[in-house]
Formats: sequence, structure tokens, C-alpha cells
Amino acid sequence: MAKLTRQELVSRFKQVKLLALDVDGVLTDDSLFFGPDGFELKRFNISDGLYMVLAMRAGLELAIVSGRYSAATDTRMKDLGVKHVLQGMKDKVKQITPLLEELNLTFSDIAFVGNEILDISLAERAGLSIAVSDSAPELIHVVDYITTRKGGEGAVREVLECYFDAIAVNPRDYLV
Repeated sequence: MAKLTRQELVSRFKQVKLLALDVDGVLTDDSLFFGPDGFELKRFNISDGLYMVLAMRAGLELAIVSGRYSAATDTRMKDLGVKHVLQGMKDKVKQITPLLEELNLTFSDIAFVGNEILDISLAERAGLSIAVSDSAPELIHVVDYITTRKGGEGAVREVLECYFDAIAVNPRDYLV
């Protein structure tokens, strides 16, 4: 399957109303740190978070769609002000469907960023599908675009830079 160029991705982003993001391997480097008591830590990229906040201020809806529940994800998304945090369901199409109905959107209105085979079903349904550069080959095969950056290393910022180019707005305009 031929992949979109960056310029084509920017053009396609003009139709996107919601950006759905996987967490582990997309917003993180796919590592989990567990203490002996089960306490979990994750490493999130600060630039990804900044651009998520700026995109929400610019009017883009964001949703987290994660196959596993994590209190660390809840904490980080609350810190960023992400309203739609969907966790703990392996079937991501089924997981996001009620949100799309609530927002009066269809799958063609969303862009989705994933990294693993668990993400294939949603990638195949989304209007715009994106894989981070270090994704599973099976996902890379079906997506429209592959980032140049790895998950947890600015891949989400890279995607959101394309969103800002699509709406012809400087992200600095949304700094408070």
C-alpha cells in the first residue's frame, strides 16, 4: 500500500475532527516501570503533551484509546486536559464507537495513531490512519502514513504539526 507524503497528510488532516491516540508505544516509548508493590510509571514526551494541549485549544477533539487501564495514563491525561480517555478494552473499534456517537462523528472523521497489532482494526476503520515509525510491521502495512519519529519520542508532536499546517495556524498562537 502506498503511503501518504507529509504534504498529502497535511491535506487529509483538513477533514479530521477527532484525533485518537493509543498510549503505550505512541505517547510512551513502549516501556513500563513497575515497583515491587505494583506501582506503575510511564515516560511521556513533554513536546507531545504541549502540542496536544495546543491542538485542543485550536479546536481539535482528542481521545485516548488504550487496550489496558493505567492510572499513570489517567494522571497524565488529566494534567493535559484530555476529556476523552478510553482505557481497558482490547477492541478499540467497539471502545471508541460510543464516543463517536456522542460527538456525532463517523469513523471517516477521525485520525488514529497506533503502534501495535491491537491497533489494526481501528486503523482500518479510521478516515486517516497513522503508525509511529517503530510500529509492528503488520500495522505499518495497513496505515496511510508512518511518522519519522518513534513512539514516545515526538511522534505525536510530528502528527500535530501536520494538523496545524492543515488549518494554517501557528501553534504559538495558542500558548497562554
